[in-house]
Amino acid sequence: MGTFGKYETVCIKETEERELIIYSPETGEIIAKHTIPDEKGLLIKDRKHSRDRTKGIDAFMNTVAEHFNDSEMAYDYLQAVKGKYPRYIRDQLQMIIKETKTNNKEILSTALKECIKRNLYGATDFSDVVAYLKRHRQMEDTPNDTAKNVTRVKGVSAWVMETEAQKREVNAYTAILEGDPV
Repeated sequence: MGTFGKYETVCIKETEERELIIYSPETGEIIAKHTIPDEKGLLIKDRKHSRDRTKGIDAFMNTVAEHFNDSEMAYDYLQAVKGKYPRYIRDQLQMIIKETKTNNKEILSTALKECIKRNLYGATDFSDVVAYLKRHRQMEDTPNDTAKNVTRVKGVSAWVMETEAQKREVNAYTAILEGDPV
């Protein structure tokens, strides 16, 4: 993961210590080193391969903050996230930037303000607030069925539209369910 397509050709070598080494034949650079497990069918991966290591953390934080309407507030929020999760800040930033790619700045800024207001300093919390806001907005955008919105079906006589269904007492339905004839 994260290295596929980066090199045109790679070489694989198994060591006596039961390690699999993947390296570039041109430079000899070791791309990956994994211990070979005894079990079959396991996915072995190194988390470092899926991380973007081309940018420093501060530059990455600036990049993420620029996706918000108030980039200063966003940067301060990201600093607080970094303080809470210093070892996992890159993963936290990747989760937040993923949200910026699929949501508009209005939702992101509202989620940011809500997270700060509620002291939610983590990427998962941020994603949850974004999802909540999106669900809430969908409910607001759903039109209500009112008599004003109902249009007449073409080709149906007026008397059909004005016909009312027969109304019965609840006892009649209870009797039917109990097996009594009506």
